[in-house]
Amino acid sequence: MRVLGLHGQGTSAFIMKSQTAAFRAKLPSNYTFDFVDAPFHCSPAPGIKVLFDSGHYTWWPKPTINAIRSSHLWLTDYIEAHGPYDAVICFSQGCSLVGSFLLYHYMQHPDEPLPFKAAVFICGGLPLPVLEDLGLPVSARAYEVNEATVALLKQKAGALTDLAKNLDRIKPGVGLWDDVEGLLHDPAHMPDEKDVFGLDFTKMPETARIKIPTAHIYGAKDPRWPASVQLAHFCEERVMYDHGGGHDIPRSTDVSVRIAGIFEKLAREI
Repeated sequence: MRVLGLHGQGTSAFIMKSQTAAFRAKLPSNYTFDFVDAPFHCSPAPGIKVLFDSGHYTWWPKPTINAIRSSHLWLTDYIEAHGPYDAVICFSQGCSLVGSFLLYHYMQHPDEPLPFKAAVFICGGLPLPVLEDLGLPVSARAYEVNEATVALLKQKAGALTDLAKNLDRIKPGVGLWDDVEGLLHDPAHMPDEKDVFGLDFTKMPETARIKIPTAHIYGAKDPRWPASVQLAHFCEERVMYDHGGGHDIPRSTDVSVRIAGIFEKLAREI
């Protein structure tokens, strides 16, 4: 099974390869992963430079519709040159790239074949302007939730950056995401489809669905949990797994085994 890997904003292919090493080690040898750098250089994600001294990239400099659509063309060209791929795995901004790519495809070119058969989304959602560009209903509350959760993530990322510079402040037994305050979600309860953090899925057209098998992996302590859940609701054949952490890919044995099992399940479905 050949898998394309798309990283988050301010990181790189090298970094994502390291972030996913634990669960990839649990997979059979017939799995191969191709991690690729995004086309634009940018500032490193908060705290990442302390751990990884490599290049840092983004899929678009600014999240405009034209920039996002251009990134879709870049992705298509890359797959044509280096594919084929059976599946794609993406983290954070990489999820925005793949999720929007798939939604445009199903709503505008449903009869054209996709360049992969399954997708694994980790801690990421859809850009709300994409939904509006596709004519889908987006409430003011959805934008309010989006802005609030982005602000919470930036606040926590800043704290993690400070912690990385002062390692003596790390307390044994206390997780890096254990003290996130002001979360807008309750991870023990999924929202009703009439109000998924401001999106009413009972009013979404049937064409606004991603129809390949997908997996949605997210953390209960991630401020961007609502965005991950919104993306999952656009997918018909979805598997959902809360790894219990934050906006990251935990490397514990239990989580790694679960994620590897999700890949095996997708492989059987395609």
